[in-house]
Amino acid sequence: MRTLIDVEEAVIGQLDELAARSKRSRAALVRQAISEFLGKGRNQAAVDAFGSWGKRKIDGLAYQQKLRDEW
Repeated sequence: MRTLIDVEEAVIGQLDELAARSKRSRAALVRQAISEFLGKGRNQAAVDAFGSWGKRKIDGLAYQQKLRDEW
């Protein structure tokens, strides 16, 4: 799918320099940057959630059983 975006001339120049050094196209660099950006957002959510139960005083399994007993 094609998408048009507005990018400053200075950024285009930097992309062109990087493209020449890495022997890749400008479009390939932009695709990679977008993929890495989106992947980082997903990973950050997992990192933010990791250990979030640790501050609770009740054991996770006991808490789960308590909830099920309420049904």
